Amino acid sequence: MKVGVPTEVKTDEYRVALTPAGARELADAGHEVLVQHGAGEGSAISDADYAAQGASIVPDADAVFAQAEMIVKVKEPQPEEVARLRPHHLLFTYLHLAPAPALTRGLMASGATCIAYETVEDARGRLPLLAPMSEVAGKIATQAGAFMLEKPLGGRGILLGGVPGVAAANVMVIGGGVVGMRAALIAIGMEATVFVFDRNIDRLRELDSEFGGRADTCFATTLAIEERLPEIDLVIGAVLVHGAKAPHVITRRQLTLMKPGAVLVDVSIDQGGCFETSRPTTHTDPTYEVDGITHYCVANMPGAVPITSTHALTNATMPYVVQLANDGVVRAVQDNPGLKPGVNVVAGKVTYAPVADAVGVPYVPLDEVLGSLRAV
Repeated sequence: MKVGVPTEVKTDEYRVALTPAGARELADAGHEVLVQHGAGEGSAISDADYAAQGASIVPDADAVFAQAEMIVKVKEPQPEEVARLRPHHLLFTYLHLAPAPALTRGLMASGATCIAYETVEDARGRLPLLAPMSEVAGKIATQAGAFMLEKPLGGRGILLGGVPGVAAANVMVIGGGVVGMRAALIAIGMEATVFVFDRNIDRLRELDSEFGGRADTCFATTLAIEERLPEIDLVIGAVLVHGAKAPHVITRRQLTLMKPGAVLVDVSIDQGGCFETSRPTTHTDPTYEVDGITHYCVANMPGAVPITSTHALTNATMPYVVQLANDGVVRAVQDNPGLKPGVNVVAGKVTYAPVADAVGVPYVPLDEVLGSLRAV
C-alpha cells in the first residue's frame, strides 16, 4: 500500500503523523511511504531522516493525496484537504466529528473511509490512541492555567503554589480520566490546593489512591461544582464522552460565582467544549474573556510541544498504521475489533452512532457497509 504523510496545515500545528521509525516499519513490510517535503520540520525531523528509512519525499500535498491510498495525519482535515479526498482513500487521523457537522458532511461527500484515532478502543474499552495526547494535554492545561493566572496576562495575579505565609491557588479539575489525572498531578506538583470532580465513584477511589491524599476527590454534581466555584482560581475541564459532544459542566450564569480574573482551561474543546462559553482558540491567540473570566480553549494543546507529542502519538498509532497497510480495512477490523468503533465514515455513510446523533445524519452500522470497503 502507498501511505501518504502530508504536512499539517491547521493553525499552529507542528506535529507530524509518522516518524522515521514508522517509515522504516512500513518500508520493511513492503509498503511505499510518501512524505510531503518539510512535513517533519516542526517536530525536528528532516526530509533526510525519512529518506534514510526508505520514504520518498514528494513536493506538496497534492502529490501526497494523488499518489497515496492511505493518508495518515494528526489533526482533522482542513477544507483544502477534504477537497483532495477521493473514494479510494483511507484517512487515519483525529477527526472529532461530533461538534463538526460541516466536516462530517464533507467527509461523507468525499466517499473516503475515515478512521478516527479518538474512537479506536482496546480490549478493555479504553482509548489507546487518544491517551498519549490526553497525557500531554493534561500536563499542558495546568502549565497554561498557571501562566494565565499571572496579572499581565489578565489573570488574578496569583502564584499556583503560593509561598510560605501566602495560600496556594485553588484548582478544580472536572473529569477524572487521563487528562484530569495528569492535570491534577501537575497541579499537586506545583503545590496548589486541588479538587478533582468525577461521577464515577470507583474512579474517584483510584484517584484518591493515586494522589495519596494530596488532592480532594469530589462527586461531580451540579450543586457540588457550583458551591465550590467561588473559591476556585483555576478550572480545568477534562470531560469526555467517547466520540460524542462534550456536555456543559459550567454555564455562563455560573461564571458570576467566580473570582474576577479566574481562569478556565477547556481541554474538551475538540469535542465542542465543556463550558457553555467555550470557543476554539489557537496558540497564537489562546485566550479571551467572558464576564471577567479568562478562557483558554486551544484546540490542539499538544501541538505546542511537537517533539514530545509526535513521538508519543506515533508510538501508539504506528502498529495500527502497519496493520491497516498490511491487511486493509475489512480484514483489520475483523482481526482487531477495537478498530471497528474507530471507523466513523464509510462510502458516504456515518458508521459511528454518537457522531450521527450529534450532527443529525442517519447512522448506518459498519457491518452493513463492509462490502464497500473491499476495494480499499
